[in-house]
Amino acid sequence: MHVVIVGCGRVGSTLGRELVAAGHTVAVIDRKSEAFSRLGESFTGQKITGIGFDRDILIEAGIEKAGALAAVTNGDNSNILIARVAREEFGIERVVARIYDPKRAEIYERLGIATVATVKWTSERILRRILPELPAVEWTDPSAKVVLVERELPKSLVGNRVLSLDSATARIVSVRRLGAAVIPTADTVVQEGDVAYVAVEIKSLEAFDASLASTSGKGH
Repeated sequence: MHVVIVGCGRVGSTLGRELVAAGHTVAVIDRKSEAFSRLGESFTGQKITGIGFDRDILIEAGIEKAGALAAVTNGDNSNILIARVAREEFGIERVVARIYDPKRAEIYERLGIATVATVKWTSERILRRILPELPAVEWTDPSAKVVLVERELPKSLVGNRVLSLDSATARIVSVRRLGAAVIPTADTVVQEGDVAYVAVEIKSLEAFDASLASTSGKGH
């Protein structure tokens, strides 16, 4: 896939390097040519100096053959404008815009424009939108405080009650079993092959994963 990234800050450069490493072609646009130093010497994609919502610049970056675009400059207005140009003028379906203002992000989410916030979680969510096959975060709320993650439940938990995995900062929303999703009840127990969808606070995600790995000793 060819991906256009507008903005070569920490997020844009991280996305660029990871997408190239994954075998995709990438074009990175930034107003300042010195920003491209963040990409490193091994980066093999295009580096284009210019304004990201300029139609000619986007065409130079290969927008007409692109499968996705990520607008990750440091300006909300610029990112939304870039996203709209990519979607409305060039028909790009996988468009993601970085928005710093959570309230504004909520508005654009309702309008169908995928938005993300914060450096750490922005990179993961954009990669998830661009490369849906990656097992990662399924959804991040516009304030970037809660995520929905998919986790395969280990065999060691077979027979334990599903809801015993809940905590103050994590909730099992549903369980996928034999290709169908179910809402767990108090009597639902883990079966081999179960995949859980968990709503969890971002700050507690690592702790939840650690807890999941060490739950095998709990009773049924």
